[in-house]
Amino acid sequence: MPDWVTTMASILLNISALLGVFLTIFALISVLERKILGRMQNRYGPNRVGPFGLFQPVADGIKMLIKEDVVPARADKVVHFLAPILVAATAILTLGVIPYGRNMTPFAIDGGILFFFAVGSTTELAVFMAGWGSNNKFSMLGAMRAIAQMVSYELPLILTTLPVVMVVGALSPDAIVSAQGGYWFGILPHWFVTTPWGAAAFILFFVSGLVESNRTPFDVPEGESEIVAGHMTEYSGFKYATFFLAEYFGMFAISGLAVTLFLGGWHAPIAVLEFIPSYVWFFLKLSALLFVYIWVRGTLPRTRVDQIMNFAWKFMLPMAFTCIIAAAVWHYQGRGLAGWLWSLAVIAIIYQTLSRLLETKKKFAPRTYRFAE
Repeated sequence: MPDWVTTMASILLNISALLGVFLTIFALISVLERKILGRMQNRYGPNRVGPFGLFQPVADGIKMLIKEDVVPARADKVVHFLAPILVAATAILTLGVIPYGRNMTPFAIDGGILFFFAVGSTTELAVFMAGWGSNNKFSMLGAMRAIAQMVSYELPLILTTLPVVMVVGALSPDAIVSAQGGYWFGILPHWFVTTPWGAAAFILFFVSGLVESNRTPFDVPEGESEIVAGHMTEYSGFKYATFFLAEYFGMFAISGLAVTLFLGGWHAPIAVLEFIPSYVWFFLKLSALLFVYIWVRGTLPRTRVDQIMNFAWKFMLPMAFTCIIAAAVWHYQGRGLAGWLWSLAVIAIIYQTLSRLLETKKKFAPRTYRFAE
């Protein structure tokens, strides 16, 4: 066959496999999330549509397809139409550079990490388009809150990837996973999360990912009790479903990148389990992170806007820079026990200092509870 036919066939196969896998995971997670939250909150989840409620995603999809697409009369119809397409395309593109198994990266490029963040940063533009194009004050307010929150947390999100890139010396996700291969004594894996700087960076990265995904407790832009549905207020039908899909795809992408950067990618946790297919380990780790997303949503209440911003600029950002310094110390100390201890000391000292400086107990007066008689 001509080269262009082979190239097009390869591209279509990659895209079809990527969409097929993650659309299936999206359908499963949409029903499992409601079931898990029901268990956590001592109530029933979906259990009527199909066996054990497993056909609920099918019913939701049909409902979204047949619902009327309502567009405000004075909205910018072109911008209103393009916003959900852009946000979904962005989320799908970021999934393409993650290695899901040995030799299983859909689009293997040298600057994969750079591509991930460059493409992912267009989400803010799509959110602004949704708020502006709707010609609705609530939508615009929700969009601006979302953009402020996402820009603030993109800084620690990117900075926490820098230690990994520095230590590996490459921007390729495949090279980062390869650098985490091997085991100490055949038991302890060489994952970056086993180092002090890696563990701290992983926690900061995961929290920043929660905010970027607009998940509870950081779903301020979509505060139902305040501004209805944020930038999605004027969307209905399949356009709303596209935003919903993009939110989950973004969650998959952030979790997949966290697995790649800190949890060894597709490597097994111990050497004797290497015979299990590599993609199984990747998706097991991905499922564990998605479960933590759901767990946090069912446990913590929503935070205030000022609390989120203070947390980003006063704590997350200094700690992200600290992780870079700690990784450099670990590297120049030979990556051995001495480097591990010095790295831990750097993290602990800065954490304790920030905890003391940002302590808020003294700023609140004692509460006096009074009861009506």
